[in-house]
Amino acid sequence: MRVIRVGPDPSLVYRPNSGKSETKEKEDYRNFESGSLFDRVFNTYSLMHANQTLEFVKRKHSEWTACNHTRMGMMDTIMSLDQLVDESDPDVDFPNSFHAFQTAEGIRQAHPDKDWFQLVGLIHDVGKIMALYDEPQWAVVGDTFPVGCKFQNSIVFRDNTFLDNPDEKNPKHNTEYGIYEPNCGLDNILMSWGHDEYLNRVMKFNKCSIPEEGLYMIRFHSFYPWHSHGDYMHLCNDKDMRMLPWVQEFNKFDLYTKTTDMPDVDKLKPYYQSLINKYCPGILQW
Repeated sequence: MRVIRVGPDPSLVYRPNSGKSETKEKEDYRNFESGSLFDRVFNTYSLMHANQTLEFVKRKHSEWTACNHTRMGMMDTIMSLDQLVDESDPDVDFPNSFHAFQTAEGIRQAHPDKDWFQLVGLIHDVGKIMALYDEPQWAVVGDTFPVGCKFQNSIVFRDNTFLDNPDEKNPKHNTEYGIYEPNCGLDNILMSWGHDEYLNRVMKFNKCSIPEEGLYMIRFHSFYPWHSHGDYMHLCNDKDMRMLPWVQEFNKFDLYTKTTDMPDVDKLKPYYQSLINKYCPGILQW
């Protein structure tokens, strides 16, 4: 697939882990045990795990998936994330819009022939605009997990944050399969509500032409218990297993391009606008 270029090659503008940025080893990412941001992160997950129930998720689907909250082009939506710092992220404390370009540029260096993959890197977090429309961050950001079945042990802070979640004590919802059938497929699973699920629905609602591999990356990039810890495989079908390597490949760039080296967004915008025009053009309904 041909990469569309506008003007000078913007990939020359930004290189992750270059210059004077702070460097981190891979094992230093996703530290949920200590650090300067620990209290903020723990509080966000505590609220999420107490409130993300099957009933809550169904209610959020009815509130958001009609995409009747606003109309905006994709680039404007990305730049609106200048207003958002993700309170669940132990790795960064800067606006989410910078992370969008960091991820996209990391992907472009490794996959110059997959422009749709680069675009997914750019847009994967824009569902977080829900937080700009009064949705609390615990219902927008952070790792995701299925509701309606047992909360698996690999979920962040699993041991001490689900005690107040009524589904934890509901015998219909707290077994290995819960309300689901073995190998029913992730398409048939209700995930905890957040930016992943919302953006996936927005892409489909607006008939954007991103390939299914990209839609899987969008919907499941925060599903760490699955793509990084191997949980919930008993709910997966053959399609999910074919898509898993794509989600895992995406995760490398989502996670390891988070550095203090900020991209020159103005110089990168024309190239990424060309990808937006190709795959999700015009004014979108959100």
